[in-house]
Amino acid sequence: MNTATRGLTVLVGSISLALAMSVTATSTATAAAAPAAGTAKNPYSPAKGHPYRHGASPTRSQNAKTRTFDAANPAAVGPQTLFYGGGVDGIGVTSGHPQVYLIFWGTQWGTQGTDADGNLTFSSDTVGGAPKLQNMFKGLGTGSETWSGVMTQYCDGPGVATGASTCAASTAHVGYPTGGALSGVWYDNAAASPTTASGHAIGVEAVSAASHFGNTTPASNRFAQYVVLAPKGNNPDNYQTGGFCAWHDYNGDTTLSGGGAAASTVGDVAFTNMPYTMDVGASCGQNFVNAGSAGTLDGYTIVEGHEYSETITDQNPAGGWTASNGQENADECAWLGPGTQGGARNVAMGNGTYTEQGTWSNDTNRCDNSHPIVGDGATATR
Repeated sequence: MNTATRGLTVLVGSISLALAMSVTATSTATAAAAPAAGTAKNPYSPAKGHPYRHGASPTRSQNAKTRTFDAANPAAVGPQTLFYGGGVDGIGVTSGHPQVYLIFWGTQWGTQGTDADGNLTFSSDTVGGAPKLQNMFKGLGTGSETWSGVMTQYCDGPGVATGASTCAASTAHVGYPTGGALSGVWYDNAAASPTTASGHAIGVEAVSAASHFGNTTPASNRFAQYVVLAPKGNNPDNYQTGGFCAWHDYNGDTTLSGGGAAASTVGDVAFTNMPYTMDVGASCGQNFVNAGSAGTLDGYTIVEGHEYSETITDQNPAGGWTASNGQENADECAWLGPGTQGGARNVAMGNGTYTEQGTWSNDTNRCDNSHPIVGDGATATR
């Protein structure tokens, strides 16, 4: 097994995952409209019948069906406003510098190499998805990008009431990824990964990755997320027929398919099931923004950006920020076309441009691609 890591110094205080969410009304609360544990109410949602598929990025055709239903049933759907879920194990959002760990799972990735930027490359990844995502997470929080700023408006902690729809300035906000979010990369080639890995198996791999990277305490995993990347040809959680392109969860979710929660001695572990979406082409966003070879990886960065933004705003689902219909911030804005408000576009970062979608902003009551940075990152140039 080989590891390529880039150190990020993150000051993480002593954190107790058993923290009681005894809250005070320092934020505006709308308890009557607060979500019921992030339950999917739309019959076309990829999470319907699969509650562990939090923030499932739908395929474009599935998204069209969900939007048609929502438009015809506004009373059942409710407002797009996001509400705070009160935290799970004391965790609502990633209220610190986001730490992203990429796990290339299984020998099917092929022979490992290294490119000029120090990224891992793989012989079976002929279109270069692996280095693209590594560069994307290196680029977040650089080049004065404010796509990440949209997420920093959300918060957690004892000063945030369950059902709140706004955050007081004094509360702990989602961290801005100053200088990049990539914290480690691992090629786990001990064996082939399961062709149709269950949600439980993916969670177990994420927990193993936490130990691999030395994150063996709840505090070291407090602001971390683990992206479990399936190789070309695999069909994790049957995404190719499940109406979704990716989803995220955490290891403590007892609804995980294939065996329930993924046991952990290292604290709560947030993770993403990230398929090799290029296998399904346009249905998961290939060429959604850019034409020809320039758009081959449009969907890969859009979908992973979707899941990243949802993990940092709802780290232990659904203790973070969700709408009354169970949707998360990126679900609200999935597959909005280029040129529309909050639609997908190329986002400039310090090391290049990456195709991303907009995410929901309670501050502006719409999907946005940019927002002033709130909290500790507010001094960053914008």
